[in-house]
Amino acid sequence: MEYSTCSVVGGGPAGMFLGLLLARAGVRVTVLEKHGDFLRDFRGDTVHPTTLELLDELGLGAEFGRLPQRHVSEVKGPINGRMQTLATMKHLPVRHRYIAMVPQWDLLNLLARAAEREPSFELRMNTEATGVIREGERIAGITYRTKSGATGEIRAELTVACDGRFSVLRAAAELPSRSWTAPFDVWWFALPRNDSDPVGDVQITARMVAVLADRGDYWQCAIIIPKGADPQLRQRPVTDVVATMARVLPWLGDRIDVVRDWDDIKLLEVHMDRLHRWYREGLLCLGDAAHAMSPMGGVGINLAVQDAVAAARILAPQLLSGTAPDLAAVQRRRLLPTVLMQRMQRAMHAKVVEPALSNAVERPDIEQAPLTLRILCRLPGIRAIPLFLVARGIRPEHAPDFARRTPVSR
Repeated sequence: MEYSTCSVVGGGPAGMFLGLLLARAGVRVTVLEKHGDFLRDFRGDTVHPTTLELLDELGLGAEFGRLPQRHVSEVKGPINGRMQTLATMKHLPVRHRYIAMVPQWDLLNLLARAAEREPSFELRMNTEATGVIREGERIAGITYRTKSGATGEIRAELTVACDGRFSVLRAAAELPSRSWTAPFDVWWFALPRNDSDPVGDVQITARMVAVLADRGDYWQCAIIIPKGADPQLRQRPVTDVVATMARVLPWLGDRIDVVRDWDDIKLLEVHMDRLHRWYREGLLCLGDAAHAMSPMGGVGINLAVQDAVAAARILAPQLLSGTAPDLAAVQRRRLLPTVLMQRMQRAMHAKVVEPALSNAVERPDIEQAPLTLRILCRLPGIRAIPLFLVARGIRPEHAPDFARRTPVSR
């Protein structure tokens, strides 16, 4: 049996930011990550302006700027038969007017290096949380299993679940949630990028509802498909996927045969939910463990990081003083941004995704954006609102004083 003031389960962005911030406050913190490294096929590689600003406040901006990355500042889509700018960040009132597309393992390694410089921080790789330790109604810690098969316990004043939408700790703590049905799932795959392709854009096509993000040497592609339609659609030739995209984006015509096997196209089943209460005595859920987000807008990581910053600012003084942590205060601080963002995503599902999917099925030979996007394209002032909320977030969090280091601009 071991002890840590705070145990954080999950070495994703929320868990690593939380561990770093608490350690800089002097809190003894242990982060558990079930894998042996961060080199996995992360799909959430977007770093939003608020997270970029947070990295500056933590004194990590210059180091982050040296990571391989692509800056995306515009979204383009088909309006009246040609690709037009649907949204741009170039005029938003934020410090960083772009989303940085960075391999998530690079970001996590950066955070790990910074956290390991703090004497009260410990990162345990190949260590998977398997359950919780109960003392009456209180969660007193976790049980774990290592890759070698060894088992153990870590008791803690506070355990934080940052282990995603299928959180083991959330299930073990029996925290009830509310869920919403999303009308779509997502196919993910990559296409090679040529030097003559568009630069620094997100390209959207209405036919097949495809989204392409510029990643430098490749395009990260997402195709939105009707919920549950994956088995049926995979009965078609796999080359139809890129061929259909190339009808709208002719510069993809030389890559139609690149995707040769359906195994190259991964399925992401979209779920949305939110816990009624994010905590019970001794346990707090953050990020997707508290509120699974839709991939619309790519806001899930940014929202999880903001949760972590708020939790560190509120809880670090209490953990240092031995005061019972006020977990309800964390939920009160982060509930409104979560509710509003999920409502915005559900509105996008209803007003943009469902009409687009309907057009793709009923009129597959017509390349036209949903009416909502066509209206927004004509009203720049209005279309800037959802983009501003995606870029900045609702109630953005800043690094607490105890975690700040001299900012270095990029």
